[in-house]
Amino acid sequence: MAEQTERLVGRARERFEVQDYYGVVHLLEEVVASGRAFADVHHLLGVSLSLLGQAERALAEFTRAVELNPHYLEALVHRALTLNELGRSEEAEEWFRRAAASVAPPANGLPAPVASRLANQHAELAEAYAEAGATARAIEQYERALELGPTFHDLRYRMARLLLEANRPLEAREELEQVIRARPSFVDAQAALGLAHYLSGDGIGARDVWQSCLARRPENARVEAYLAMLERTG
Repeated sequence: MAEQTERLVGRARERFEVQDYYGVVHLLEEVVASGRAFADVHHLLGVSLSLLGQAERALAEFTRAVELNPHYLEALVHRALTLNELGRSEEAEEWFRRAAASVAPPANGLPAPVASRLANQHAELAEAYAEAGATARAIEQYERALELGPTFHDLRYRMARLLLEANRPLEAREELEQVIRARPSFVDAQAALGLAHYLSGDGIGARDVWQSCLARRPENARVEAYLAMLERTG
């Protein structure tokens, strides 16, 4: 499922480059419907909707991007611009101020916009390594990305998934716990945390996490399958 998401996002970026904004919207709406959309997906979807003249829908996507990453400078700026376009100038001014404030403090001695851009570039390289099967190198690139953008919890979640694939469940647990502290409603991260507990030999902890997931989102087929697996293995 994660590979399919990455393919859809990659295709969407290609369509954006050739100004096929309807194509971008079609592809990214599929990603959003899957529940696997990260901040950058919502931002790109918002930009495409804005360019198609759908300001209200664009605003909703920029809002979601900022909810997922409160320091996402481009999303903050685009949200302000869209509010201004809708005639909500006072709100727009507030969001412009938030965007300006997000520039500081610097990360690792770099201005925040530069650090953010470099973090995303490390993440893109990580995805390329992961697609090539070089999991350890992909994890290294995500670690570098998170040094520059420690609040980029979408990237931290992706890295944690790779840590699970690399049979490093204890490290994955640490990363997923950080993600969930920042985003308590991120059910996919909770499900992955349960798997990390299970793979590290903590079946009771895994059951507790997965049952909490079902309480938050009933009839989650993946979590139900995890619990059934746990019952079969005792």
